Amino acid sequence: MSKSKAYQNATQKIDSNQLYEPAQAVQLVKDIATAKFDETVEVHIKLSVDPRHADQQVRGTVSLPHGTGKTRRVLVFAKGEKLKEAETAGADFFGGEDLAEKIQGGWFDFDVAVATPDMMGVVGKLGKILGPRGLMPNPKAGTVTFDVERTISELKAGRIEFRVDKTSIVHAPIGKVSFDVDKLMDNLNAFAEALIKAKPAAAKGQYMRSVSVCSTMGPGVKINPVIVMSANK
Repeated sequence: MSKSKAYQNATQKIDSNQLYEPAQAVQLVKDIATAKFDETVEVHIKLSVDPRHADQQVRGTVSLPHGTGKTRRVLVFAKGEKLKEAETAGADFFGGEDLAEKIQGGWFDFDVAVATPDMMGVVGKLGKILGPRGLMPNPKAGTVTFDVERTISELKAGRIEFRVDKTSIVHAPIGKVSFDVDKLMDNLNAFAEALIKAKPAAAKGQYMRSVSVCSTMGPGVKINPVIVMSANK
């Protein structure tokens, strides 16, 4: 697939053989972003794990200090007082079987789903629908909980979930191109620190094998993974 002229021009401004300092790479991503919308800045980190093995899975959540720059639409499955708590806390959608039926009908106008444990009998039936879309509530991601108010607050403020994919890479948004470098660096460091804390005991060798940052429409800029690791131990 041919790349756009803007993408090709941006690529020419990057030294593909260089491992940049983190702040230098983030600034470069901002400088070469040319889209007419506020692009998301993403980080992609390849780990020295084999996700085919259960003891080498890497998964967790992290609250980015400055959020992602995107307002997330939160859906909550709950009942009774917890339903009222969800409404008060600012959930965009809340309910029970009525929401489940709506989703079964093909509705997915939300970004993250939360469920109280006593609703999993209803939510569990949606696994084949929500799972492939990454929308299924999960205790490991902190989205199956009775602490509805705090969870909604954190999700709205910028809490994200991360999980290693089958190619041993973890992907995450760390803000928008419009963020200043300091804010993007704060978010990058918060994510890297969470990733290090999630390191499985079975991981061998240098944990972070490669790190790169890019904007939604831009090419990747490689970062020295040793610097990222040492700054967030």
